[in-house]
Amino acid sequence: MREKVRFIFVDLLRGWALLVMIEVHIFNVMLMPALKETAWFTILNFINGLVAPSFLFISGFAFAISTRGKSDELRKFNYAFWKKIGRIGLIILAGYSLHLPILSLRRLMNFYARDVVIKFYNVDILQCIGFGLLLLVLLKLIIEKEKIYNYVLLTLTVVVVVLTPLFWKINFAGFMPVALANYFNTMNGSYFPLFPWLGFLLAGAVTCKFYLDARENNREKNFVNLIMGAGIIVALSGHILLSEFVNLQSLSISPQPVFFFQRLGYVIFLLGLCWHYAELRQTRASFVLDVGRESLLVYWLHLQIIYRHFWDDTSIATIFGGKFYPLQCIAATLLLALVMIGIAKLWRNIKTKHKTFAADFTVGLVGLCIVIFLIGF
Repeated sequence: MREKVRFIFVDLLRGWALLVMIEVHIFNVMLMPALKETAWFTILNFINGLVAPSFLFISGFAFAISTRGKSDELRKFNYAFWKKIGRIGLIILAGYSLHLPILSLRRLMNFYARDVVIKFYNVDILQCIGFGLLLLVLLKLIIEKEKIYNYVLLTLTVVVVVLTPLFWKINFAGFMPVALANYFNTMNGSYFPLFPWLGFLLAGAVTCKFYLDARENNREKNFVNLIMGAGIIVALSGHILLSEFVNLQSLSISPQPVFFFQRLGYVIFLLGLCWHYAELRQTRASFVLDVGRESLLVYWLHLQIIYRHFWDDTSIATIFGGKFYPLQCIAATLLLALVMIGIAKLWRNIKTKHKTFAADFTVGLVGLCIVIFLIGF
């Protein structure tokens, strides 16, 4: 049992990231525009900006844990391999489904303007995670030696960070389909292109490698304390570089290396905090853990509730968008978070007690949605 408890901190960070993500979307959509110009919202917005890097980082970290020493097993292309590929495919599919205004291919092509259809190609965080995990699987299949594999991941992390400023200046849609071009920058509307966001996922996988090495050598706590210290130093260094004394504010935007490393420093520090909390509590039961373990469901569903057009072509976002005061946003956040926690707990119990039913239900529901989309009226 202790073996599993030692990795609770992974689900803790993912769970907290998702709960804060609910607050991010509620405040961004429903808060009055004038209040977004205040000093307190600037601080909140920076804190909220750590959510996506945390989510990506922990996805790479968790993948590295689940595949440690299993390269040979993956190369057998057995049930476990295809189950992992299916899970990744579901993540990508869920990401694209969030951009569908209606669940009908015919109506989408016949009645919706081209700009609405183009939005379908936007790359969200789920697509970034999905294709990032596919890359990790591919590298696992190609590279036999674990040491070389990790050096390649480290190199790719640096390459992504270095190339991002250049890639953000290129209109890739000029020589490739928009659906593919959107993976390189935000020029055509993407929110989380692979550059620079893939870097956080790769950094998570690299960090996990060193963490697992330290754990196997009984230096786990020392390693966690070391990366926490390094993380906060890097994060504070980012603030200094972006302060008025150095005057490099332009480096705070997404394509720049300072943006990446500053946020990576905070994420690593938060990972260490979750590790210490897990060690202190020694518990396997928590609403945060339930949310973290059902992260795909919670992420997809809470966005559907906020943005999906359910009646008269309106959504909660269009009805209440820009109309709430802070206390109303807090209340809405708590309400939606409680709903998501309840659903995560329920689905977790079903998966635990009825694994076969849960798997069949998931496949059936996804298949039904695809059929409805293809033949829907």
